[in-house]
Amino acid sequence: MRLGVIDVGSNTVHLLVVDAHPGASPVPYESERSLLRLMRYIDSSGAITAEGVTKIVTAIGDAVKKAHEIGVDDLIVTATSAIREATNGAEVLAMVHAQTGVNPQVLSGEDEARITMLAVRRWFGWSAGEILLFDIGGGSFEIAQGSDEYPDVQVSLPLGAGRATVQFIPDDPPGHPAVSALRKHARSEFTRVRDELFADRPTPQRVVGTSKTIRSLGRLVGGTDNPITGEKAPINYQDLKEWEPFLREMPSNVREYLPGVTPERGYQLMAGTVLLRTAMKVFGVQSLTVSPWALREGIVLRYIDQLDGRGADPLTLDDQS
Repeated sequence: MRLGVIDVGSNTVHLLVVDAHPGASPVPYESERSLLRLMRYIDSSGAITAEGVTKIVTAIGDAVKKAHEIGVDDLIVTATSAIREATNGAEVLAMVHAQTGVNPQVLSGEDEARITMLAVRRWFGWSAGEILLFDIGGGSFEIAQGSDEYPDVQVSLPLGAGRATVQFIPDDPPGHPAVSALRKHARSEFTRVRDELFADRPTPQRVVGTSKTIRSLGRLVGGTDNPITGEKAPINYQDLKEWEPFLREMPSNVREYLPGVTPERGYQLMAGTVLLRTAMKVFGVQSLTVSPWALREGIVLRYIDQLDGRGADPLTLDDQS
């Protein structure tokens, strides 16, 4: 069957269409995204502004139209932190339904971490053992760890690369004091959750990073994929540390021309670098592996499991499968 997934994130609305059936890996058919940068459209009350709402409705409407033109057999629409945390989120969702006909399901941060861990586990397999996962979104930063398909512990922090850019380093380029303030805040938050939630976990056998921001950093600091295996280059802590001063001095319209960086990621790449490096420092990680599969692929995998009778209904995301 042909399945469409529309992911309404803080930075983009992303349509992924795959051909999928039980017992096989999903095969990508189409992938399109519209730039949102919703963190720029949050007012002082925490509501998404009228302009931001218009961008959301238009982008989702375009994605739904494209999915129907392709001819998907089913369409899943999910929304993450920006709409989840907006004070007018319910009103935005109602408007989306009225104008596009779809009802986006709002995922919790824990849902995001769990479903992303499923995708990562399926990609790397059981031999990867205990996995520690870092996932940087536009509005939130998820951390999860476990040895199974779903994590034993997970947390979602309001430390996405887009949010951190707007709140801590809005100047372009940001300057050293602002970057230091972001690092101090991130270090405090990561240390707190490490000590409260992850202190009793075993040492991970593999540390994995997902999301477009991490993939961009992997391409930038790690280089091209392995030409034989296709494996993505790892991200080393020392490489991030060496790149950070250069990125700090670059305006975003220069960063977007760096290898692996797209225009929609250039403006938040500095914050992403600081957040990832700080997380690696706090958790004692010297190198991490970049996963090509993340949240959208996890949603697809849950759907396939449901078709095969092995997993939960993909729309009942609090199920423990």
